[in-house]
Amino acid sequence: MNPKHWVPIAIETLTQLLEILHHPVFTHWEYACISSYSQLHISLLSVLSMSPENREAPVIIVGSGPSGLATAGCLSALSIPYIILEREDNFAPLWTQKSYDCLHLHLKKQFCDLPHMPFPSSFPTYVPRKQYIQYLQDYMVHFNISPLYNRPVIESFHDEAVSKWIVKVKNVISDEVEEYSCRLLVVATGESSDPLIPEVEGLDSFAGRVMHSTEYKSGKGLEDKRVLVVGAGTYIDEGDGIHWANDDDVFEITNSCDRQNSGDAKLACVWGFEQVWYQEARGRPLHNEDEVLPGIERIRGNEVFFKDGKSHPFDVIIFATGFKRTTKMWLKGSDDLLDNDGFAKPCPSYWKGKNGLYCAGLARRGLSGAKMDGMNIANDIKAMLSQGCP
Repeated sequence: MNPKHWVPIAIETLTQLLEILHHPVFTHWEYACISSYSQLHISLLSVLSMSPENREAPVIIVGSGPSGLATAGCLSALSIPYIILEREDNFAPLWTQKSYDCLHLHLKKQFCDLPHMPFPSSFPTYVPRKQYIQYLQDYMVHFNISPLYNRPVIESFHDEAVSKWIVKVKNVISDEVEEYSCRLLVVATGESSDPLIPEVEGLDSFAGRVMHSTEYKSGKGLEDKRVLVVGAGTYIDEGDGIHWANDDDVFEITNSCDRQNSGDAKLACVWGFEQVWYQEARGRPLHNEDEVLPGIERIRGNEVFFKDGKSHPFDVIIFATGFKRTTKMWLKGSDDLLDNDGFAKPCPSYWKGKNGLYCAGLARRGLSGAKMDGMNIANDIKAMLSQGCP
């Protein structure tokens, strides 16, 4: 049987089986099994959808974070076909792979849900990371969203001759270059896509451990360490004896984090300064043992020298120095839509560019902005297609 015939049948069968397993009669333990099955279901759909016959669609979405999923959900609700490409091996990688254990949503849940599917009433007001990931997974199942994983984009441009966007990706599994095409392209690669560690003189000589905040999970294993957190964002403390180094203004640390399973770890829960990384403040001022330091001048071995002429020894340095966006390195023809840093340019329709190019979640408006972007983009795409988009 030709793949284009059996793929829809396989998708329909898997979806029906998932709906049966989600029946309320199942116990909590069985639901845990269902959760694992849901991810298997999504992965199978991804495999079934990668044949060459399926590499063209009216819409291609790049990125399967909340912005990409919101757009996909809205397109599904409007019965508009699309392909969604993801460079990592899982959906919403910032949440599933690059966030730490005690992360919670900063805003109340009614401001953070995705289109057409509110959070369950049983979820707390400030949703913890694990439940948010489960919500995203359930959202994907509900709208049959099946990203093609392990496919970083290496080049994308608008082919004027055929009025289509060409998207070339590297299939990390097969090590082959795959080419996709679409009339309308949605960039949903996220504001926090690529961790940024600034150049610091002597950093390569540091004998201890260096990490970006995306690598930090909990204080376990870092007990009694001297930890330096570099960055001027909002930080969540898990212990005493923490030091912050800022290159600009000094920020008071007022948040706290659950110290469960962290023992006596002298480590801050480090949050980047992007919106998605914030958590509800629980009101703890700086401890007397904590110290805010000026910017770093240089590093020699374990000794860190600061701009005030003082130095201190450290065992661990955590860079909470934010992110960079590399979208414009592979996306050609986006100057009217994105600035040099990869953010949406400020304008009334900041999410829409020329030649059918859109961006979702790149306007520094957090999860609520991602939701609105997804809805606006899907509605505009529906109008474009109904008018006979070239």
